[in-house]
Amino acid sequence: MTSSTKHASRPPLACEIAADRVLAGRGANAGRMVEVCSARELAPGTVVPDLIESNLRDGTAVRQAIESALGSVSGHSRDVIAILPDTAVRVVLLDFEALPSKREEAEAVVRFRLKKSLPFNLDDARISYHAQTGGTGLRVIAAVVLNSVLQEYESAFRDAGYNPGMVMPSMLAALGAADAERPTLVVKVDARTIGIAILDQEQLLLFRTLENVRGVTITGEQLAEEVYPSVVFFQDTYNLNIDRVYVAGLPESGGAAPALKAQTGAHVEELVAASQIGSTTGSVPRWRMAGVVGALIS
Repeated sequence: MTSSTKHASRPPLACEIAADRVLAGRGANAGRMVEVCSARELAPGTVVPDLIESNLRDGTAVRQAIESALGSVSGHSRDVIAILPDTAVRVVLLDFEALPSKREEAEAVVRFRLKKSLPFNLDDARISYHAQTGGTGLRVIAAVVLNSVLQEYESAFRDAGYNPGMVMPSMLAALGAADAERPTLVVKVDARTIGIAILDQEQLLLFRTLENVRGVTITGEQLAEEVYPSVVFFQDTYNLNIDRVYVAGLPESGGAAPALKAQTGAHVEELVAASQIGSTTGSVPRWRMAGVVGALIS
């Protein structure tokens, strides 16, 4: 998902607006790591992520948080990857035998398939999609956001003095930090949602966003219970076992490791590795930075 502005290369900055904070980072080393990052807390109710309703309930506070977080990492750069809450964007996986070669015709086909999956008129929405080959056909990863919601976020960045050259939902951004050559489960927890993705050979096979009523206080056993149906579905559908599990968004991912390993039999580790984030990140913990890091190094 991108804004209408075209860019020749990926912006060097990324900034995530979450329900409880704004997170920002700057890439380095030819895009292989994040050298510096920053975070600013938001008061409860400042951002209420939603697919249809207004998200930024206090636009001034969000703008100030963006200015402060990005201002401490941006240098002279003004182009930024804007990362939105997962519940503000609908991500849908669609299977096709083939798509038309012309982009306009292909998008029309994707839009037609999406109509039954969305609670709003697609004429009022922005769509971005990526087609990945697999088996005998194509799997399309489509991200859809209501224009009014997208404009809220883009306006917040522009009012803060930055250009949102790329826009993506948090979980899709975070997947950029994962090594998924073999069957890999990625679990990302935030204050409102649990994102679940399963990949194999760098192909996205399953994507789900679940409501998280426990926030980051969720226990490993509770998280494993939420993840279990997706793991079973994947195993039954693809006849494969999970080989690796990545966890993001928990202050102690090791606390979830025993339950997730018992469930899958796979090795469990933090999604954001120490090698992906520099030593100048200050007090911002790695486990919060999955969206920003994934967006910058993918």
